[in-house]
Amino acid sequence: MRNNKNIKNLLLIVVAIIAINIIGNYIFHRFDLTHDKRYTLSQTSIQILKNAKEPLYIDVFLEGNFPTEFKRLQSETKQILDEFKAYNPNIIYQFVNPLENPEEADKIMDSFIQRGLIPVKITVEDRGKQSQETVFPWAIATYKDKSTKLALLKNKMGASTEQKVINSVQHLEYAFTDAFQKITTQKKKKIAIIKGKKELPDAFKADFLKTISENYYLAAFPLDSAKVDPVKISLALKNFDLAIIAKPKEAFTDQEKQVLDQFIVNGGKTLWLIDAVAIEMSDLNKTGSSFAFPVDLGLNDMFFKYGFRINSNLVKDIYCAPIALASGQKGNETQYQKYPWYFSPYIFPESKHPIVNNIDGVKLEFGNGIDTLKNNIKKTILLQSSPNSKKVGTPVEINLKLVNEKPNVQEYIPGNIPMSILLEGKFSSVYENRVLAFQDKSFKSEGKFSKMIVVSDGDIIKNQLDENGQPLELGFDKWTNQVYANKEFLLNCVNYLLDENGLINIRSKEVDLPLLDKENVYENYTFIQIITVGLPLLLLLFFGITVMYLRKRQFGK
Repeated sequence: MRNNKNIKNLLLIVVAIIAINIIGNYIFHRFDLTHDKRYTLSQTSIQILKNAKEPLYIDVFLEGNFPTEFKRLQSETKQILDEFKAYNPNIIYQFVNPLENPEEADKIMDSFIQRGLIPVKITVEDRGKQSQETVFPWAIATYKDKSTKLALLKNKMGASTEQKVINSVQHLEYAFTDAFQKITTQKKKKIAIIKGKKELPDAFKADFLKTISENYYLAAFPLDSAKVDPVKISLALKNFDLAIIAKPKEAFTDQEKQVLDQFIVNGGKTLWLIDAVAIEMSDLNKTGSSFAFPVDLGLNDMFFKYGFRINSNLVKDIYCAPIALASGQKGNETQYQKYPWYFSPYIFPESKHPIVNNIDGVKLEFGNGIDTLKNNIKKTILLQSSPNSKKVGTPVEINLKLVNEKPNVQEYIPGNIPMSILLEGKFSSVYENRVLAFQDKSFKSEGKFSKMIVVSDGDIIKNQLDENGQPLELGFDKWTNQVYANKEFLLNCVNYLLDENGLINIRSKEVDLPLLDKENVYENYTFIQIITVGLPLLLLLFFGITVMYLRKRQFGK
């Protein structure tokens, strides 16, 4: 009887195991026991992963001799990749140390830098000795014949290494998912680059346009052709999903404004990069001084109707980006020195909106203040100056000698001046109850839900050129060797305006990483050493003596 019962129990266990395996083939679920659910992928990520029908290869360059914080970034990167792989076995990844071979290290480093994979220098401590290590916190994702790079480290200026790691871990899911979407999905959305208003030349916005062309169709759109056939031009613009107006210098005609207005009212998205004051840094560098004067683009009535106004002033900010000025000669080489330039606000967004959440500092140049006006449109401030900033009226002379100015903090108030806003809602036409610039049977005074983003600085999209006239990466300043987050900000703007699947919202993910408190460790080093090393030995000794005593007592009888 007892043997029969044991056999029955064994059979039940075997049947239960088989049943669980069969059910597991049809029902898939991952259990995330972390309190912040950092390993739980969003539905958007899961849907994008399904696009990878063939092997998708990822090379991660986080391999080498790292300090504790970077090892944490390495392990978190592996964890998130394991999550991706669990949902799609076509995800294949490897961790590579690109500098493993010292003989080829310089050659590989140069090739990486040419591809835009900028290294970082970190300090490694080993037995009281410090050494400098070069790390490439990058990954490259490849699918079929397409590949894209993705940054793994959010190198926010002024943040501690621990905080940089936390910011980076929060960004991992979005960074990888965005890369997967770039290389596995076909282009759908179309972007019109508005031409005909003396906009910023193509060479100075080449890097940004090249980057967004990976995901979207781009086309130059001759808005000035509205003077020939405005109805045809208006109809043509409605075939696009987004219009980018980058630093126009010539006033818009009523016909051109009606074309843009009807595009917006019919649901078209717009990205306005506008200068309300005319002054160029290149003119200052040539002559040492220049006059800044207001520019009338003829857009004030449109902007007022939509719910905002760009003022004809300049924002001067104590928290600013530096400029490099020639300070002398050393041999045949010109020496440059960095100075604070108060007309270049260096903005670290504080908003938790997915466009700006967890991005580095954005550099503006001769930006203007924006006022928001009351209407039924939802408005979100994306970029604003620091609390120690002020408005300077125009016209005004700007001189490079201002670099020697010692600002009085009391004068730089009230600050927090809006310089970029997001507007969302059903926009009313500026030509509502007005005489139309041209007759259009399809004219609407109010239409579909739409979105627009306004930045009061046309130079935010401007990349510099190298000595051969080739565009450098947007955000990189070759004179100061600093990198700003202008490119990331504008990419987020475009993705938010055209996002259908909610990918950009992954940027709002918050992660709480418990990192080692080094100061606390150093202060309580002896006590912690006793707890971590001495206590286990004492417990082991206690259990050993107890077992020996019990055995002696049991068998001594």
